[in-house]
Amino acid sequence: MANLSLLSKSYYIFFILSLCLSGSLSCLHDQRDALLEFKDLLVRDLIRDNSTELFLGGLETWNSSSECCQWILVQCNTRSSSQEVTGLNLSDLFPLRGKTSTFWASIFRIKTLMSLDISYNSIQGEIPGTGFGNLTELVYLDMSGNSFNGSIPLQLFHLSNLEFLDLSFNMIEGSLPSDVGGLKNLKRLSLDANVIHGEIPEEIGNLTELRMLTLPHNQISGRIPLSILRLKKLEVLHLQNNTFSREIPAEIGNLVNITTVDLSKNNLTGEIPSSIQKLGKLETLQLENNMLSGEIPRWLFDLKEMKKLHLGGNRLAWNNNITITPKCKLTSLSLRSCSVRGQIPSWLTNQTNLIFLDLSKNDIQGDFPQWLAERNLGTIILSDNKLTGSLPPQLFQSRNLSVLALSRNKFSGELPEINTTSIMILMLSENKFSGPVPKSISTIYRLLLLDLSKNSFSGSEFPALGGDSLIAFVDISSNNFSGKVPAHFGLYTVMLSFSQNNFSGPLPENFSNLSMLEHLDLHDNNITGEFPAFFSQFSSLQVLNLRTNSIEGSISDDLSSLSSLRILDLSNNNLIGEIPQSFGNLTGMIDTPDVPLKLSEIFTFPVEVSDLIVNWKNSKRGISIRNLGIYTFLDLSKNQLSGEIPPSLGSLKSLKLLNLSYNELSGNIPMSFGDLESVETLDLSHNNLDGEIPGSFAKLQELNNLDLSNNNLWGKIPESPQMDRLVDPNIYANNSGLCGVLIQVPCEEDLQPPESPGMNKKETWFSWAATGIGYPVGFLSSTAIMYVIGYFNITKLHHRRRYTSPR
Repeated sequence: MANLSLLSKSYYIFFILSLCLSGSLSCLHDQRDALLEFKDLLVRDLIRDNSTELFLGGLETWNSSSECCQWILVQCNTRSSSQEVTGLNLSDLFPLRGKTSTFWASIFRIKTLMSLDISYNSIQGEIPGTGFGNLTELVYLDMSGNSFNGSIPLQLFHLSNLEFLDLSFNMIEGSLPSDVGGLKNLKRLSLDANVIHGEIPEEIGNLTELRMLTLPHNQISGRIPLSILRLKKLEVLHLQNNTFSREIPAEIGNLVNITTVDLSKNNLTGEIPSSIQKLGKLETLQLENNMLSGEIPRWLFDLKEMKKLHLGGNRLAWNNNITITPKCKLTSLSLRSCSVRGQIPSWLTNQTNLIFLDLSKNDIQGDFPQWLAERNLGTIILSDNKLTGSLPPQLFQSRNLSVLALSRNKFSGELPEINTTSIMILMLSENKFSGPVPKSISTIYRLLLLDLSKNSFSGSEFPALGGDSLIAFVDISSNNFSGKVPAHFGLYTVMLSFSQNNFSGPLPENFSNLSMLEHLDLHDNNITGEFPAFFSQFSSLQVLNLRTNSIEGSISDDLSSLSSLRILDLSNNNLIGEIPQSFGNLTGMIDTPDVPLKLSEIFTFPVEVSDLIVNWKNSKRGISIRNLGIYTFLDLSKNQLSGEIPPSLGSLKSLKLLNLSYNELSGNIPMSFGDLESVETLDLSHNNLDGEIPGSFAKLQELNNLDLSNNNLWGKIPESPQMDRLVDPNIYANNSGLCGVLIQVPCEEDLQPPESPGMNKKETWFSWAATGIGYPVGFLSSTAIMYVIGYFNITKLHHRRRYTSPR
């Protein structure tokens, strides 16, 4: 790694020295003209765009009255009499922001360039291969942090002097070509976070000077090429977050200079190669989230330089029958889901440098160790074990503790007072904690995520986290909290989940200050009062769940302004009035939603938040927070809504569930419902709807749960391949005149004999008499049977104005 640092810094030092020594130097006129032309293009573009911010970031020193070797951002060769421009440091330069690659034509005329840094400028378009092909002297090229797309031009791989190439954090596509093997002098190749696919070519083994190879966060597949074992000088290998498969190369131990290997989040199989024990310089080994198997070798802990060892999320097994004495001093250890049993391993007590510990998803038992509470770790993740007892008070006095995740254990008792302000993540869900939440929790100013769900916490006043708090995610659902709904949270709050408690009273007006709120879940409480108008101010709101409360009044028409809203559940309240016609403008339910970032992508370790519980497919189901982006629901059932169903609801093309049952809706089912192309569940039962079932229902290809029962519908049930699969007769029960094959009730038009043009006019009297007698007898007998089994209403059942399901 030291060599890599020198490589990166040497150009910077050379650049500074050049500035100091170039005060009296003159540059070549054609190169100065090229730079002035480049500046003129940028500044002219800013003026044309009426930019109010003309901060030039050093370009203001570029003018015709001075020598270019004296300009800021320019580096010249001080050891040559010709004073050629050899370096340009244009990183993070405001005038370049968002420009296209066409602005670079004049720069490509400076063929003496050895160092070019244009990183973090959001430059768009394809990489101009022809232009870069002119810069044959380039040694250092940094193009990271832009928006380049397309494939990597082959001209870059013909720059034989190149030692440093960084194209990370762009949108580059295509595969890595075999031409990469031509960069014989390359010491660092970084292509992080692009969309590169295909396999790594075998020619990568030709880069024998390579010290650092980083290709993470792409879509590269296939096996790790064996030719990589020829890179004897390699120090850093980052291939994480791809789709590599098959085994880790057995002779990876031949890379004797390597200090860092990160192969996590791939599809690698097989065992950990035994040759790794030859890597005496190895400091970091990250193999987590693959499909590796076998026993975790004890010799890993004999590697004296090892500091970071992450093996979790595989099929690896810890040997609980052996005792080890590590020769290394670990700072970070992950043995998540590695079949660790019994108490927390005692050998960890000697790992005094430990900062990060993840032993989650194992079979660890016993109390929380006192020594661990006093160790001042930064991250402790022990979720999904069988730990018991109360938490030591010393745990919450640590000056360094940032992450504490103890969810899904058997801890009990009350939480100790919190005397630390360092905690950022506190996850204690699904334990047996009880009593009030300490008020001192409000003093943790760095707290970002708080999950206390599924415990037995109580109290009538939840601690106020305050307007200056950084809190973003709060889940206190499924406890015994009571009193008013907590109202004091920071402006950065994104998620609030208070469901299944005993909160009462109206929704607090303070909620209107939470402009970044995306997820609000208050289902199954005792909330009363009018439906608030301030919801229309939540421009980022995606999920609103107020199911099973006692909210009154009509639904605000302004709710339709929430363009991001994807899940709206207002069921089982006391809402009245009509469904707003403007609901057809809920664009989050019209377009296929963008999948939001997962919490595990925001944080650098696994984060789980309680599922969102919805009524779907005739039962309550939990939808993982990580999958909310692919669901759109509208549930207004079990209220007292009246009037006709707005035809505009048919515009909500991405809806998967629409439930309007148990209301007092009347009129016809809108023909536009046939446009609900994504709907899987449609429930309009227990209303006063009449008329025919729209023939457009035949277009609903995704529909697999339908309930139209207990209305006044009549006419023929539409037929289609999908409708014909919905064979449950209860779907149509208790209507006034439905007929069709699906309920085995013949329709009148189907019973009338068709006229045949070729029919013999000399039909016998007997055949017509039989038809005349058979039709009324068959129709009357079928009708009588259907009265008995309840398809027709003799008297409309009294409509229930309020439905309350048991909690």
